[in-house]
Amino acid sequence: MMMTILFIVAALLAIYAINQVLGIFELSGELRGKKVYEVSDKDNRTQSILMLLFLFAYFAFVIYQVVSWGDKMLPVPASEHGVVTDNLMNVSWAIIIPVFIITHILLFYFAFKYVYNKDRRADFFAHSNKLEMIWTLVPTVVLTSLILYGLNTWNNIVTMVDPESDHVKIELYAQQFSWTARYAGNDMELGYADIHYIEGANTLGMDNKDNTGKDDIIVRGEFHLPVNKPVQFQFRSQDVIHSAYMPHFRAQMNCVPGMKTYFKFTPTYTTKEMKEITGNPDFEYILLCNKICGAAHYNMQMNIIVESEEEYNKWLREQPTYGSTLSEVENSDETVLAESLAKAPDSENSRNQ
Repeated sequence: MMMTILFIVAALLAIYAINQVLGIFELSGELRGKKVYEVSDKDNRTQSILMLLFLFAYFAFVIYQVVSWGDKMLPVPASEHGVVTDNLMNVSWAIIIPVFIITHILLFYFAFKYVYNKDRRADFFAHSNKLEMIWTLVPTVVLTSLILYGLNTWNNIVTMVDPESDHVKIELYAQQFSWTARYAGNDMELGYADIHYIEGANTLGMDNKDNTGKDDIIVRGEFHLPVNKPVQFQFRSQDVIHSAYMPHFRAQMNCVPGMKTYFKFTPTYTTKEMKEITGNPDFEYILLCNKICGAAHYNMQMNIIVESEEEYNKWLREQPTYGSTLSEVENSDETVLAESLAKAPDSENSRNQ
């Protein structure tokens, strides 16, 4: 708190000092008979040359950034739809970058070429149908094309997986500040869950009377996916809006309290294959929260393991079902109760005593 106050005081003092220096500069100019705020022809020429120099420096810095940090971008997409998403992005860049270069060259070059000259007069015309048609139609056609392309891509991505097809069904459950993954069991149905059932260890709000949830599998820390097999995700949130973000799969969906949201993708590279592609032996797919959801937002991470279907099935068989875990808890409670009753004194003897 004290450091914050010191920073604020220092900033205010710096602003005050700058203001005083400017005041001194203005006063000294007036004493020398100079009009400080009057722009001369020399000032105009200097500014025009600086504009041109800034143009070269600006593009040099842009190129420097691309060269220095271009390799820090995401690797190849690890899902089928990710290829389409990246193509959409590349098309957008192909339009934006040339426009960006041309407009900035014209902006700074015009500032240099058409520096103020008292002997030059600008042409004036009030209206041009041809120019207005060009700057209206060209952006309209380009933006409409991009929007239609994007909508078509998005609609294909969020369309639900055919329930009759062979796929994996997973729920990602968000809460401050952790993720939980729940797999549908052999019945390919996720058991009913609601916040009103949240109690004790039942943080997902599972309805213990719903038999469809007894074969669900709940995991934390990491979850597994089979390669080249569609995965249907369902998202829920316990408290605030979170955002399930899996960057390597080009997947993101908001987790909204009180409702379910959905997303699907098909992984195309195993974790082992992506380690080789990236040249990074420590590479891991990761699930993040892409909303600033609270003080420990940074803790909301979960590893994703993509592997062959055989490895995935083996891992899944090793995970306990919700029903078996529930039975263990109930048996444990019954054992504790029986031990407590056994240790308690006989009520009739207690009364006699």
